[in-house]
Amino acid sequence: MMDPEKPVEFLVHLYQDGAFNRRELVRRVARVTGSLATAVVAVETLGVTRAARAQCPPGVRVPENAPDIEAQMVDYQGPGGTVFAYLARPRDGDVPRTRSPRITRRPAILVIHENRGLNDHTKDVARRAARAGFVGLAIDLVSRQGGTHNFPDPAQAGQAYNRVGAAAYVEDMLASVAYLKTLNFVQGDRLGVTGFCAGGGNTWRLVLNSPDIRAAVPYYGSPVPTMEELDRINIPVLAIYAEQDRNLTRGMAALIPGLLDRRKVFGFFVYEGVGHAFYNDTGSAYNPAAACDAWARTTAFFDKHLRVA
Repeated sequence: MMDPEKPVEFLVHLYQDGAFNRRELVRRVARVTGSLATAVVAVETLGVTRAARAQCPPGVRVPENAPDIEAQMVDYQGPGGTVFAYLARPRDGDVPRTRSPRITRRPAILVIHENRGLNDHTKDVARRAARAGFVGLAIDLVSRQGGTHNFPDPAQAGQAYNRVGAAAYVEDMLASVAYLKTLNFVQGDRLGVTGFCAGGGNTWRLVLNSPDIRAAVPYYGSPVPTMEELDRINIPVLAIYAEQDRNLTRGMAALIPGLLDRRKVFGFFVYEGVGHAFYNDTGSAYNPAAACDAWARTTAFFDKHLRVA
């Protein structure tokens, strides 16, 4: 998670996640540095170039009105008050009016956003999970600040997210797991979690704190568990990272000996030639080939570990 006390790096991080375009990034950095020329140098020093952003291939995104998906905002109670979330699930087939509606119980995946709250991209990921045959619940970890919808500026949303804090993230994620278990179309003993960037770090936090999670896929997540915390991981984990996101990838790689020594069930996949946030198709770092392959691995992993044999 990028430190907002370093404003230029914080803004670059938001840009990589798709919060705004390069021109808006330079404009905002110039406010910090006091000079447009200095701003250009600053962003290029941090790896932001004028290279064209790759386009999302057809069929990756799932429209809000997709006929095979039901999706809506929901809310439920957590220790700190109301928790907002976006719920998506496959639409069950029609049944004759003379029969009771058929309820299909499915495994569920908790989807955890990056550090600027529950945005349209994260909602789309929940719909992607639904299209893959799961119930997807995308939590809003800015709920304690009134919800992401109260912060239309991505930088303000990121600051609101950071004000919530790690302990509250865990409480609200646990409340989300409890909520999923109350739904009659969810298999309450078949729950998974995935998250991106800060959400990847929160994926690790939930794995360490919830006995109900059965499988996890953190994407370029930080912070990772400490070596001492590895003993608390008792589920399969597929960690997806990026070669050019060197600091985060190095931190995850350092845990591999400990995971091996403890005979944990895990996978660690590093995508060559891509950087942080390569999965986010709204951001500058998006890489279609790596993103599509990573999502295929993610759904296959959840199929293997969450489906009832």
